[in-house]
Amino acid sequence: MVEISGFVEDGYGAIADAFRANWELGEEVGAGFSLVHDGKLVVDLTGGTADDRGRVYDAETLQLVFSSTKGVAAICLAMLVQVGELDYDAPVSSIWPEFGAVGKADLPISWAISHRAGLASVDNPPPLEEILAVTPIVEAIAAQVPLWELDGSHGYHAITYGWIAAEILRRVTGIRMNDWLQTNVVEPLGVEFHMGLPESEHARVAPIRNSSSSIDPERFALMMSLIGPETMGGRALSLDGRFSFAGENTFNRGDVWSSEIPGAAGITNARSLATIYGATVGEVGGVRLLDDATRELATTPVTSGPDKSLVMETKFGMGFMLPDGVVPFAGPRSFGHPGAGGSLGYADPDLGIGYGYVMNQMASGLLGDLRTTRLTEAVVNCVS
Repeated sequence: MVEISGFVEDGYGAIADAFRANWELGEEVGAGFSLVHDGKLVVDLTGGTADDRGRVYDAETLQLVFSSTKGVAAICLAMLVQVGELDYDAPVSSIWPEFGAVGKADLPISWAISHRAGLASVDNPPPLEEILAVTPIVEAIAAQVPLWELDGSHGYHAITYGWIAAEILRRVTGIRMNDWLQTNVVEPLGVEFHMGLPESEHARVAPIRNSSSSIDPERFALMMSLIGPETMGGRALSLDGRFSFAGENTFNRGDVWSSEIPGAAGITNARSLATIYGATVGEVGGVRLLDDATRELATTPVTSGPDKSLVMETKFGMGFMLPDGVVPFAGPRSFGHPGAGGSLGYADPDLGIGYGYVMNQMASGLLGDLRTTRLTEAVVNCVS
């Protein structure tokens, strides 16, 4: 039987049951789940093993959370909007002149961070070692011709989103996003979230385990037709082959952990995700990150129709993914972001919650899975 550590406040026991059930159903190896409700941490659980040596997955374990990083990047930008340092409607080129090349001069920040910039990948991206230095990929994005007509349609910028968001923040503040995050979010809340993990902390990371789900040949053929290497989805998810989930997962490399990749490689834990999101809908420990007006502005849907990368319909605000019937959010005004393989962080202002789930065993989906569906159902039953 799996060993689970942490605590659950009275009235939230169904969440612990759902957390344990994920192991009983054979879907989990190591994971953490936390919930902030009305500003208080009421659930904080970890369980299982962190690696093949049997290291315990505990409160000190850190986890790479793929695209769940995007929601935290979106919070950083919204905080700048809140204090008047950033305008979603301003052209990106007004603060980042190089971005205005090849037909992008008038593209607004709001389009750039809601996957409407046509920059889901870049043609002939630099080698991975140069990408991890950040500046070469930022320059390549600025020079890239949009990959589709800039008509308001959207396509998931799976990895490039983060560098676009981070460069916007850097041009406004003069500070790299990870450094700004530590000063303005992490330290005030007393949490851990890294967009560039110090090497001294690498030993705490639970490596990602590739999906063990078997996929029948017909389903695999359909998946490849939608997100195969030559499709827009395949290009976006791998940055034209520079990153790989298969075989030796690129995201288990120490140099990737240490690089600033705010669209796909944040490293954190469930408690921190839940706390950060809890502070977007209320005070947590005396800290509130977003006021109601800013949150409403940032979480108003701005996309519609099929996603050019993911093919299915997806819904976005200013960097946040919004309820669309696929991601297992709690309610119609939930906002946040899932990560490939299952991680999920979000808030719901109507329920007053901040939700964080992290894991090392990837499932086969990109937008949440049955583990988070069970947890969300238990959360709603406990707080409604």
